[in-house]
Amino acid sequence: MFVVTVVFKVKKDVVEAFRKAVQQQAKNSLTKEEGCERFDVCFDSDDPQGVFLYELYVDAAAFEAHTQTDHFKNFREVSQPMLEDREVRFWSLQKAA
Repeated sequence: MFVVTVVFKVKKDVVEAFRKAVQQQAKNSLTKEEGCERFDVCFDSDDPQGVFLYELYVDAAAFEAHTQTDHFKNFREVSQPMLEDREVRFWSLQKAA
């Protein structure tokens, strides 16, 4: 399984708008993409500007397909001006033996 984590730092004046947009992005990814197994959106309890995503795909090709969808491209365009920072990391999920 292919894992993507994203940590966002959202501009203070657009936190609520970003939260709505990222939750819609999660819903779209889960309902419109066969290869997207999980898309968790987490809000930092201590910092309203902090948002963490945990995304699970069947493989790297499914993630690549995700990046080509209209909803991904729209989210990227809408969210980019709302951000102070974004860190994306890629992982390989290893199941316990």
